[in-house]
Amino acid sequence: MSTRIAFLKGHGTENDFVIVPDPENAVDLPPAAVAALCDRRAGIGGDGLLHVVRSAAHPEAEDMADEAEWFMDYRNGDGSVAEMCGNGVRVFARYLQHAGLVTEGDLAVATRGGVKRVHLAKNGDVTAGMGRARLPEGEVTVVVGERSWPARNVNMGNPHAVAFVADLAHAGDLFAPPPVSPASAYPQGVNVEFVVDRGPRHVALRVHERGSGETRSCGTGACAVAVAAARRDGADPAVTGLPATYVVDVPGGRLVITESPDGEIEMTGPAVIVATGEIDSEWLETVAR
Repeated sequence: MSTRIAFLKGHGTENDFVIVPDPENAVDLPPAAVAALCDRRAGIGGDGLLHVVRSAAHPEAEDMADEAEWFMDYRNGDGSVAEMCGNGVRVFARYLQHAGLVTEGDLAVATRGGVKRVHLAKNGDVTAGMGRARLPEGEVTVVVGERSWPARNVNMGNPHAVAFVADLAHAGDLFAPPPVSPASAYPQGVNVEFVVDRGPRHVALRVHERGSGETRSCGTGACAVAVAAARRDGADPAVTGLPATYVVDVPGGRLVITESPDGEIEMTGPAVIVATGEIDSEWLETVAR
């Protein structure tokens, strides 16, 4: 391994990521190393880490290599592995463009949640095909202090509990995961979204992301919120036969989510590369122990 490891820093609606380009999957990134890199005081700082690997070089993505050249090996800020990250996949695509590996237009990205279709637009926005939502059966409740709300269980390749509230301040500080019951609904933990209405098909959210705490944005969470809002509003595209588009304001900006009658969901928003640099491999080896 070289004494220096290249990294970049990027964000999508202020959901920020450390990006580690590693085409041949040669950089060892155990959970402790990822957590140290994402530490905002002692490391580079980020809500998560995007490990950029050729699909053919990663055992979890080899079977997707014919369909997608690049694999987004995504890690949460605490070092845990995640299935998918909506803002992350847009920033991942922006990195590939920044590095000259792809150009404007369409590309496929392999993730643990399957192959995702991404479009890099000339105006700088990135649209990600997020697949279809699953709506598991059963009632779910979210609790913060003395308040509780029924929540919609939505799975976007990762799990979400969506609660509609009167005031986003009711979500509390979101330092710790809000209790969700029954625990059996989310055996691997859950992302929790608190949602208020801003206008017709326009909502705003705060989110506690599993493994990261409160973040400035969550792409899969915005999709889950749009799906839950469409069902609540009687605008389920599978029933109406019409696409349902929601503007979703997050603390870090704005995303536009469209669900088609066939269930496919697209998310559009900005993705920005803000810095490049090098990691000292000796430091990384030390913090990884």
